[in-house]
Amino acid sequence: MPAVTPIVMPKWGLSMREGTVNEWLVGEGAKISVGMPILNVETDKISGVVEAADPGTLRRKVASPGQLLPVKALLGVMAEADVPDAVIDAFVAGYVVPVDEGVGEEAAEAYQYAEIDGIRVRYARKGGDGSAVLLIHGFGGDLDNWLFNIDALAERNTVLALDLPGHGQSDRRLPGKTLKDLARFVAHFLEAVGVERVHLVGHSMGGAIASRLALDHPDKVASVALIGSAGLGNEVNAGYIERFVAAQSRRDLKPVVEQLFADANLVTRQMLDDLLKYKRFDGVTELLTELGGSLFGNGRQSELPGQQLGETGKPVLVVWGREDRVIPAQHAGNAPRGATVQVIEGSGHMVQMEKAHEVNSLLKKHIAG
Repeated sequence: MPAVTPIVMPKWGLSMREGTVNEWLVGEGAKISVGMPILNVETDKISGVVEAADPGTLRRKVASPGQLLPVKALLGVMAEADVPDAVIDAFVAGYVVPVDEGVGEEAAEAYQYAEIDGIRVRYARKGGDGSAVLLIHGFGGDLDNWLFNIDALAERNTVLALDLPGHGQSDRRLPGKTLKDLARFVAHFLEAVGVERVHLVGHSMGGAIASRLALDHPDKVASVALIGSAGLGNEVNAGYIERFVAAQSRRDLKPVVEQLFADANLVTRQMLDDLLKYKRFDGVTELLTELGGSLFGNGRQSELPGQQLGETGKPVLVVWGREDRVIPAQHAGNAPRGATVQVIEGSGHMVQMEKAHEVNSLLKKHIAG
């Protein structure tokens, strides 16, 4: 039978059940290459681009803009030009959406909690074989910042992502307000979950924590990947941090969060509501004020551990979005000698979301190497 390749609703994150088709980015008859943006989908977390997992020719758009469809629903069909329309028709008519009965169970199993130094933290664990990888989010973020990355990396590795103290669904307490304090906490977390050695992937503030951890606990670290990272240069957008901490309404928060992306359309109402829910918890404003003041006061980064990574001899990957408005992409030039450096066009501070395919490819190669 001639090869027919389905394009299906992706599963971003452990709890995603459905998504709404916003728009197609290519027309029928278009030649599709791996990683090419095909269509835009909105979930209850974020609006994102579906990238091609396989090459081919788009022969049929099955899903229409505005349609709400379950994970793995058929969105379109790819096949070469010599495949008859009747074969495409039969494939579409016979397609059955696989029942994903384990969504709730998978999320419940993947989301776990551990008490570290008297602080209860939430973390996710996925995969099983291969080296361990730890994803560390940035200031004001949580493990959902890795929605588009966890599954891809878990294909060959054991992937962990945690909500740092004071963030996400972890206790709203800090183990201290310096990078050394936070790195020590992460080291204790690794011990508690039974991981002896790990590939660190840190975004923004999480990158500075990863760098500090590699310096202070080199025996626990196999490699370091820094994404839009703090700790490589002095400058930081103080206005972003101050307004993020202060915002208590969707109107105030929206223009702040839009600074994280090159494409502001990725910021959804639900994303803003989730952030506001977190920020309205008792103690969060005070905690973020204290942490932000310690690490990023007056628009200057207080510590630059990333510039010292060359001393460790660890493999280092540095990735940046060219249009980063929070931490300048020029800081990638301060990467240690021997590091692999990639600045990605058309993306901002959340490059791991905006250009997930490219970032995941870089991370896989880095970890495997």
